[in-house]
Amino acid sequence: MVRHMFDEIDYILEARNAERFASLYSDCPIHGQTYNQNSKDGITNKTKNASGIKVPKIYWDLTRKAVLTMEWLDGIKLTDETALKKACLNQRELIDQGVYCSLRQLLEVGFFHADPHPGNLFATSSGFLAYLDFGMMGDIPRHYRVGLIQVLVHFVNRDSLGLANDFLSLGFIPEGVDIQSVADALQTSFGKGTQQSQDFQSIMNQLYDVMYDFNFSLPPDYALVVRALGSLEGTAKVLDPDFKVVESAYPFVIGKLLADPNPDMRKILRELLICNNGSIRWNRLERLIASISEQASESSEEPPKSEEKGSHPMGWKSFDMHAVVAATEDLLLFILSEKGQIVRVFLLRDIIRAADIFLQDEVMGCRLDAESNARKTSESEDDAIMRRVMNGFGSLKEAVKLGPEVWTPMFIRIALNPQTQRFFADVISALMMRLSKKFPDTFWVCMSTLIHRVAKSRPPHTPSHPST
Repeated sequence: MVRHMFDEIDYILEARNAERFASLYSDCPIHGQTYNQNSKDGITNKTKNASGIKVPKIYWDLTRKAVLTMEWLDGIKLTDETALKKACLNQRELIDQGVYCSLRQLLEVGFFHADPHPGNLFATSSGFLAYLDFGMMGDIPRHYRVGLIQVLVHFVNRDSLGLANDFLSLGFIPEGVDIQSVADALQTSFGKGTQQSQDFQSIMNQLYDVMYDFNFSLPPDYALVVRALGSLEGTAKVLDPDFKVVESAYPFVIGKLLADPNPDMRKILRELLICNNGSIRWNRLERLIASISEQASESSEEPPKSEEKGSHPMGWKSFDMHAVVAATEDLLLFILSEKGQIVRVFLLRDIIRAADIFLQDEVMGCRLDAESNARKTSESEDDAIMRRVMNGFGSLKEAVKLGPEVWTPMFIRIALNPQTQRFFADVISALMMRLSKKFPDTFWVCMSTLIHRVAKSRPPHTPSHPST
């Protein structure tokens, strides 16, 4: 705390922070200045990701350790809704600009503004979001950034044991603590709310008791991350009271998992879609494929707009199809590998269950009306899986249509894989065995039902009387 206090009153350091921040995130590089942080931040192009961010220029000849002289910027406070409307500025776009910039800071680069409250942010008339006050900054290494993504995925999955292990690896809880006890306490905290929290304050409220009970200790830069996320959500809520930081971060995180081929990120993607026991999270897979299909469709329908000063391309909410295909291939290869054997077992089980329902509902269509009505009012787990599988395949088909030149070579490579051929042989064999057992029963039930319906549809026979 003391170190950060002294850093905040060192204006030479603040000026350097401002220039580094501008070089990484601003659309308007500082005039005549080049800040080389490539080796540390992994950024090779200052304007690689246009984001509608503005940082004041530093006047070094008028700056000293106790005096900071910056460019004057005219702008509108984010709390001044009337002025924002008068300037024809879209509040939703301003939120998106701030969220995108903050997510890049925390999850992609690591150098972040730790105090993004409404007094340190304002909108310019040209649509830029301007940042001020670079005294409180944080710098988190890649290990911690990957840890943040993993914490988010485990929280969304309600994986209490995975979350407890994350906290241990990040140094939040001391060595020697019983991890299972932490996991049990986290699981209890998850059950306190009737629905999953998506806003940061509610999430922290859920975790506070566990943090105190098990003597959590946040590393200094992570404490700044918590502060930055809280400030970000508070600032965004000024413009949109319904804003939720976790919900808004999710598309960015998914895009990051799909685009980053590093093994640790691929592992997190697998954890998002596959349960610890090897079963597939069909609901997550369905939503992910639907999102990819939806956003790819939207991007193909919208003509490319010319980039105007201050415009904010919302490409960060869409997915790069090449990255999606690469991630899909890696996931399929994992499932086909020796490590994915248990996943194949669960996948085969789900395919058989889906085939059973398809045979009964679509092919035969011979269930009694009473049974069909009961099924409509109470959808079983099998029905839910069937619906998700069918929806997932439908969305995947749409996504493939939008980029067949990318998907087709991948599907050919997977189809030529010997393990794929063995798995398909197992699927066909299991389906044939299942059909041989189910078909006679289903056939006779259908015949019985058909005869019953025909008998009911025939008019009653009335005997004729001879004329007298």
